Amino acid sequence: MKYVPRLKEKYDKEVVPELQKQFNYKSCMQVPRLMKVCLNQGVGGAITDKKLIDASLSELTMIAGQKAVATKSKKDISNFKLRKGMPVGVRVTLRGEKMYEFLDRLISIAIPRIRDFRGINDKGFDGRGNYTLGITEQIIFPEINIDKVAKINGLDITLVTNAKTDKECLALLKEFGLPFKKQQ
Repeated sequence: MKYVPRLKEKYDKEVVPELQKQFNYKSCMQVPRLMKVCLNQGVGGAITDKKLIDASLSELTMIAGQKAVATKSKKDISNFKLRKGMPVGVRVTLRGEKMYEFLDRLISIAIPRIRDFRGINDKGFDGRGNYTLGITEQIIFPEINIDKVAKINGLDITLVTNAKTDKECLALLKEFGLPFKKQQ
């Protein structure tokens, strides 16, 4: 029997019928689905200290379970002592099973470890059915050994869906179990 991630199974068995009922879709193919998860970490201190990029690359690789790549600057900015082609961040894009595994770890392990957590903000939608949330510390992921962290950095997580509206995307992410803030 082939391994199927827990959230993929939940999507097929619970999320699709619920969203079909909620939005009156005629076919299960109209139900929005998660396409990819993009992780991005800006490392501003990498201009002066090259070791920060290597540390961020290894940390993001451990978090994602897939090799991260360095992002390079596109142009010179003299005020920041930045030259074209210098590494300024790291990124990784997850699709398929790795995407569902990462989202499962994010929802069930990482988000509950955030200090003073009251729910994630529902204002991170872009108008096209994608959601971005920022995490202030990478140490909320259990793969990161706190003793070996040189500098605490934040990272952006973008959940890309094929939903047509933000309302559909919000319903999809709520069904997956993302803990959004309660509306007053």
